[in-house]
Amino acid sequence: MTLPGVARLELPILQELVATGGVDDVRFMYGRLVAYFPQLHSEAGQALTNGNARAWRRQVQRAGWMLAQKRQVERRRGVWRITTQGRKRVEIEEPSFSLSDDQTFNAQNLSELSHTDVQGMLVDIGRALGYFAEKEFAYYDVVWRTGESSPRLSHIFEVQRKGNVDAALAKLKRAYEAQRSKPFLIVASERDTNRANEQLSLARTGAFHEIGQVTTIISFGQLAKLHRALNSVGGLLSHFID
Repeated sequence: MTLPGVARLELPILQELVATGGVDDVRFMYGRLVAYFPQLHSEAGQALTNGNARAWRRQVQRAGWMLAQKRQVERRRGVWRITTQGRKRVEIEEPSFSLSDDQTFNAQNLSELSHTDVQGMLVDIGRALGYFAEKEFAYYDVVWRTGESSPRLSHIFEVQRKGNVDAALAKLKRAYEAQRSKPFLIVASERDTNRANEQLSLARTGAFHEIGQVTTIISFGQLAKLHRALNSVGGLLSHFID
């Protein structure tokens, strides 16, 4: 298995730390970082379970050491914390869907988004990407299918604004086990992100570790950016989708 270079691992590590509220146990990051490299997807299970696991962990540790030298990450007893410099690098290097300054969502905008608002954005995004999308289907918040008559739910979304994260993950797990649907958890707060990551822990300590490698966690802010971007190019995008 060909591993990505240390330099290519640096930004994904920083992005993962931002997504988990700024701090995380490196043991939980090993598995999630695989998803950043499509060339490893077919070998993801091998990378985490056989002799390649040690080489992968070593590569991640080297990247962490480089980030620490650059003062973008602090490492203490296996717990990595992003620094102010690290956050600045993410802001500079991370692709942004924002198309103009006056479209930028601030904290107040995001706090005003309701559960229904987020469901509506997910339906809009699904339709823009060529899926048949609907909300409140079979007790799921939002589902996407390849077509209206398709029996398989290809994507399942649970929106977590308030309430029980574990209940949302239980629904996602049920959908994945039933049809191998791709599960997404949409969260409003860092607290819910941290709770979800604990429960999805690939170290088999989380209650929902079985879907840890396939579940995507997206914040309200990330979803809002994507929604704005797709709205702005919806007419053009439709020409590329059959």
